[in-house]
Amino acid sequence: MRLLRQTIALTLITLVPLHAWSALPEVVIEIRDHLFIPQTVRIPEGKKVRLVFINHDSSPEEIDSFDLNREKVIFGNSKGSIFVGPLPNGRYKFFGELHPNSAVGYVIVSDEEKTDAD
Repeated sequence: MRLLRQTIALTLITLVPLHAWSALPEVVIEIRDHLFIPQTVRIPEGKKVRLVFINHDSSPEEIDSFDLNREKVIFGNSKGSIFVGPLPNGRYKFFGELHPNSAVGYVIVSDEEKTDAD
């Protein structure tokens, strides 16, 4: 019985990719009064990152980015995530399609050690 449990455990471990065992870097961006806070975030070059948008407004916002090729509706008083990367160094614009004049933000990708992603 012990050998069977060890075999099952080993099989499960080999089925799960190694990168799934480590936490994905994450950056939180809040939406308040149709503004992104912070407006600019830094993420590491060459890594996949989760951007978590928390909408504190009662109205929805549609996150849109031609640079990142992403689009997502974040309903009022809710949150949602967008996965980006791995990306090369650069500056990538995103905006709120429902409030494009005020809701504007940037993802800065750099090879520097200090980024906003944990």
